[in-house]
Amino acid sequence: MTTNIHTTFDKIYDRSKKEEFLNQLSKVIWFTGLSGSGKTTLSSGLEKTLFASGYFCQVLDSDNIRSGINNNLSFTEADRKENIRRIAEVCKLYLNSGVITLCAFISPTNDIRDMARSIIGEEDFIEIHVSTPLDICEERDVKGLYAKARNGKIPNFTGISSPFEVPEDPFSRIDTSKQPAEESVEQLFEKILPLVKLKAEETRG
Repeated sequence: MTTNIHTTFDKIYDRSKKEEFLNQLSKVIWFTGLSGSGKTTLSSGLEKTLFASGYFCQVLDSDNIRSGINNNLSFTEADRKENIRRIAEVCKLYLNSGVITLCAFISPTNDIRDMARSIIGEEDFIEIHVSTPLDICEERDVKGLYAKARNGKIPNFTGISSPFEVPEDPFSRIDTSKQPAEESVEQLFEKILPLVKLKAEETRG
């Protein structure tokens, strides 16, 4: 009798079967931007709009990631990279389960986002840059994080003591200071819908 346990992947339903069951194409929608830019507001708003239209989604953000799977990580450069690596691996699991995953993370550098993209897959990684200006993000900061960062109480804070690298060619770029969140969500929904809609010719069986 063997003591080794081997996963038999050919006995597990593949992604296409699960997408057919859910009647959708799974994608990872990755919101990147400064703290307070509106990433979580847009991702949760898009989740509600997609769900109301019959699409099954999961939102990942710092609240449900940093309090659980990544609660042992700090905000050093190395730990930020590991934070995003783990998130991307979780996204890949959701992707292969047919689920549309909406991620709201600062993910401040091109290298970090490229790592996530390489794990998830170029064709499934939809990058949304929430480009709200720094001064607006600071005005919205009800927790006072920016003030603490400027006073040196929070090290490695993106936008103050740590850089944010603007994505060169995102799928979409949205400045939430220029229009209501509901309008931004509706625009995103219209752009993303063709990417997650299961076409008749893609239905199997």
